[in-house]
Amino acid sequence: MESLKPKIAIIGAGNVGSTFAFSLMISGLAREIVLIDKNEILANGECMDLNHGLSLAHPTKIYAAGFAGCKDADIVVITAGANQKPGQTRTDLTINNVSIFKDIIPNISKYAGNAILLVVTNPVDILTYVTLKLSGLSPDRVIGSGTVLDTARFKYTISEFCQVDPGNIHAYIIGEHGDTELPVWSNATIGGIAIEKYCSEYLKPVDIKNTLSELFDNVKNAAYKIIQAKGATNYSIALTLVKITRSILRNENSILPVSTLITDYYGINDVCLSIPSIVNSSGVTKYLRLELSDQEQILLKHSATTLREILDTLHI
Repeated sequence: MESLKPKIAIIGAGNVGSTFAFSLMISGLAREIVLIDKNEILANGECMDLNHGLSLAHPTKIYAAGFAGCKDADIVVITAGANQKPGQTRTDLTINNVSIFKDIIPNISKYAGNAILLVVTNPVDILTYVTLKLSGLSPDRVIGSGTVLDTARFKYTISEFCQVDPGNIHAYIIGEHGDTELPVWSNATIGGIAIEKYCSEYLKPVDIKNTLSELFDNVKNAAYKIIQAKGATNYSIALTLVKITRSILRNENSILPVSTLITDYYGINDVCLSIPSIVNSSGVTKYLRLELSDQEQILLKHSATTLREILDTLHI
């Protein structure tokens, strides 16, 4: 039977994969959604639950399959992998998930050689690079979810403090999706006004430097707090994936801080990290060369160096 278009394959039917499948179903973006998980019972159960709501949503073919289900997919979204356990180091998590990807990626490539691959599993920047190398695809077609969610959290946090709609805030988190990420305060604006000027002119007197630092700390630690409270983050990352998917399927030319292979960017080379990039039906067509402050350049280089040191231990 011929595949319906657009078709999205989701690798991993856990919290993130299943919530994304639900979000995708109600968005109406995909005509065909296939869930692929080593736990076939789980994947089938999620599909059954989703299908029972189809009369209340958009016409969509939803089913579970093996890797052959990736055939003819426009986008393959990879959410599969181990979660970081209490007491487990970041290095341990990296080694576990790289091992999983060495099995997953060749199986995806076997059936979906023309798809765009969207990596979600953490550490996402490392695994985006690993996926790029293992798949042999061009860099524009291998994308990590990167700091799109961090940036959404950033805008929300600023909006709550400044009491303005998040849609009127332009600000980015760049670099690693993780502990070395950084806010680009030098480019942040509210309604076209630099954020420091906005705060000084339109808010009660505050210690702007400390306030902005506290806002970013809240963003960087948000995932830890959510995981501590409920065990995983799933809703906001699912919406993040819908946004990236929409940008690809509808050829939107959206500017999103996805994780992509970086070359000659403030001296940074051969590493995947997040920079505002133009995302459309070809994947990532270009990334933007932001004018960063001297301190932001130092922090971005530190982020890249941290990732490069991890990659050098993997021998990919």
